[in-house]
Amino acid sequence: MLPETARLLEWAEWDIGGYRDGAPIYNLKSGRFPAMLAKIFHEKDIPVQVAVGNYDLGICCLDWVEELLVRYHSTDLVKVRDLGYGRGSLLIVASSLMSGMGIEEITAGRDEIRIASEYPNLAESFALKNRLRRFRVFPACGAVEVYPPEGADLVLLRSDGETISRAGLVPVSTLLEFGACLIANRTSWETRDLSEILATLSEAAVSEPMAGDKPVPVSVSVRAPQSPAEPVSPEARENIIRLALPDGHQQKPTVALLEKAGVDLGDYRLNSGIRRPVVGLPGVTVKVVRPQDMPLQVANANFDLAITGRDWLRDHLNQFPSSPVTELLDLKFGWVKLVAVVSQEMAVEDVSGLRRWSAGRTVPLRIASEYTNIADEYARDNHLGSYRIIPTWGATEAFLPDDADLLIENTETGGTIARHNLKIIETLFESTACLIGNTSRIAEPDVAPGVKRIIGILRRGLEAS
Repeated sequence: MLPETARLLEWAEWDIGGYRDGAPIYNLKSGRFPAMLAKIFHEKDIPVQVAVGNYDLGICCLDWVEELLVRYHSTDLVKVRDLGYGRGSLLIVASSLMSGMGIEEITAGRDEIRIASEYPNLAESFALKNRLRRFRVFPACGAVEVYPPEGADLVLLRSDGETISRAGLVPVSTLLEFGACLIANRTSWETRDLSEILATLSEAAVSEPMAGDKPVPVSVSVRAPQSPAEPVSPEARENIIRLALPDGHQQKPTVALLEKAGVDLGDYRLNSGIRRPVVGLPGVTVKVVRPQDMPLQVANANFDLAITGRDWLRDHLNQFPSSPVTELLDLKFGWVKLVAVVSQEMAVEDVSGLRRWSAGRTVPLRIASEYTNIADEYARDNHLGSYRIIPTWGATEAFLPDDADLLIENTETGGTIARHNLKIIETLFESTACLIGNTSRIAEPDVAPGVKRIIGILRRGLEAS
């Protein structure tokens, strides 16, 4: 979104310096509109921030707007206009084992339909509209295309023909056609004069305004040829160990550890985006998913083992204390600290000072974090009084001090925190990567020896480090 949005604002002559990939700051100003303050957020956070009135206007794709509105119908958000770029579709897809089937055929005879998605609200709405008798929605942070058929029957995702084909999936129906759009807070839209700003965007964008304030979902059937990547049926995997390996920042050190242990990593070594790499671990199938999603997926028995961060495991266990997930081995890489962070301008140096500062306010303390359950625990354990947790999807430093009072964030050196004029007031705990497992599954007689063998391989890699 950023490069195309930057071009739009350049054509509109807003003169916003620093809005580019890898920008070191999140707070921006406009040379054309001196009274305008702009901020860079993760796209998923923008509709929420506009709806609650923290911002008058926002630019994001319509899919995230609809994800909010389908659950919060009366929220104060207005869809102003389509901006003519960022085109895409939200698709319901299934394993190629179900090629040629419609929703009715896929769901027929199944006791429960499992749907994985980054859009849990839209996924639930889809299930209800299609009168699925019983279903479960698995929220995910990404890489949802890897779950069918073992971990999900259907997936709702952004269209990407190459990803869908490579993952051995086929489209079943189109839920939503979307593009980049301008949104506004309803109160601002009705009470503030935004005409000058809107006029510059009208001159820069080539598309017509959106039709009123109505969503634009469509529902049409789609068929695609069967993917050459043929997944194995769930029944064939009953006695095979299912291992989840991380993508993103944790992929490189995971590769290094496994190579030291003498494991042939195949395509996983290449960071090629392949979600089902074939690796040299006999009796083991591997999928590459987001570390954030692993504890819940292991708890749901979609994986037997996974390499994730202890921070994500703890966040999961804070929400589900009786979850059947346990740490099996500390892998000693991916070291970060989870810290409590405030603005440098706040006269607070530790949690005691934060408690006194919060006690003197008449409004709840605002705590922003990707670790919502850890943040909730921190506020309760430290008796911070009335508080509100603000879930974020990244770029959390952007929230202070305007949109949050406190962050619960991870950091390696603290450099990024200091660069954004923020300060650490407490370290909650230190986190490293770890191997986790489903307690029920790893105790099964047919599985326990394989789990022990994998732990031994990882220990060999640690000893060689």
